Amino acid sequence: MDFIGEKTADGVTRREFRLQVGGDTVPGCVWAPEGAKGGRPLILLGHGGSQHKKAANIAGAAVTHAQTLGYATVAIDAPGHGDRVTREQAEKARAAALAAGRAAQEGKRPEGGERPKISRDPDTVAKVTAEWKATLDAAQGLDFVGSDHKVGYWGVSMGTRFGVPFVAEEPRISCAIFGLFGVFPGLEDHKTAAEQIRIPLMFVYQWEDELMKRDQGIALFDAFGSTEKTLHVNPGRHVEIPAHERDSWLPFWKRHLSPA
Repeated sequence: MDFIGEKTADGVTRREFRLQVGGDTVPGCVWAPEGAKGGRPLILLGHGGSQHKKAANIAGAAVTHAQTLGYATVAIDAPGHGDRVTREQAEKARAAALAAGRAAQEGKRPEGGERPKISRDPDTVAKVTAEWKATLDAAQGLDFVGSDHKVGYWGVSMGTRFGVPFVAEEPRISCAIFGLFGVFPGLEDHKTAAEQIRIPLMFVYQWEDELMKRDQGIALFDAFGSTEKTLHVNPGRHVEIPAHERDSWLPFWKRHLSPA
């Protein structure tokens, strides 16, 4: 993990890094309380499609974890996102995502298929799993994180598509928050991975989600093998998770990851 920049504000230090995994450079950020010393719980944040490691919701959650809980947080750019693509490619991806959302609202099939190709590519899923494992290895080697504390994973939408297979294979993850994704034809591997997960989890869903059908989301929640799992459903579209729902995530982390 090679650090390339550091910034401290409001009692939180953000360090940007680059990590070499399988011949690729993976850009990421780690947040922790300013002057943090000694080990602490760690949360991994998986961003959504067309987002990146420093998207407002990702950075905001990481800062809150440090300020409120004293935890460390890590986020990385998924393949084809953030610093792994050019500005023009990123803008094109965002435009495609918006077009897909509008088409779904109108009951039309988005150009190029029902879902982005990246979500269906098993090689990409395996690649992201390897990158998260390497990131977790590197993060636990930091003196202000360590390997003696629990680890949580959060990721909705694409963060769930990539996060479920990763969590299913990673015994160091103690709890997880997923959501905004479902069970689809051609993604049987995703359902199989969900069935292997036994840790406490929360699943967040939007009742008027224009990209996911209600029964698809419920089917994924039902597939999880966890005996301790909670389904949180709110009215609204795909990107309209209400603020009060985000507030419920902090007690979940504190309950399952313990105080710093």
